[in-house]
Amino acid sequence: MEIYLVRHTETVCEKGICYGQSDVGIRVPYDAIFDAILEQLPEQGILYTSPLQRCSILAQHIQKAKGIPIVAEEPRLQEMHFGDWELQAWNAIPRTVLDPWMNDFVNVAVPNGESFIDLDQRVWEFLEEELEKPNEKSLILVTHSGVIRSVLCRINKIPLQEAFATPLDYGVVVKVEYTR
Repeated sequence: MEIYLVRHTETVCEKGICYGQSDVGIRVPYDAIFDAILEQLPEQGILYTSPLQRCSILAQHIQKAKGIPIVAEEPRLQEMHFGDWELQAWNAIPRTVLDPWMNDFVNVAVPNGESFIDLDQRVWEFLEEELEKPNEKSLILVTHSGVIRSVLCRINKIPLQEAFATPLDYGVVVKVEYTR
């Protein structure tokens, strides 16, 4: 099965802000970027989106332009929950709190948030459910960097600790082939 992993476009947040599951908007204008994304997607598919507006706006554009209905706004496709760090500047988070997470982001949860393994487990739970369904169409997921990294690690059998080794720009479309 072909899976298209689509990252949302650039947000309105200033650089250096931790926004995880905060529902922030996207920078305008975005029409040209959306059109470039559309060119990389199949004509038919099964479309899911994170419920956060930075993804759902793009998914609605895909639905309108390609006629691919959004199956659901899927909460398990949200970015990592950064708990107490949401909407904080990364450099304002005390090093005594930040360093343990930076040293082991896979297993250490953000205060009142989640760890990368928590994200990975919820994303993979969703994907396993979806991949068990009999289907001939491509799966299109409009989502976030952390989710895409999790899927790529699982499919390519890469340790989660190496999830951030590959850059993922805003608006990127990553096509992967999944076989059981």
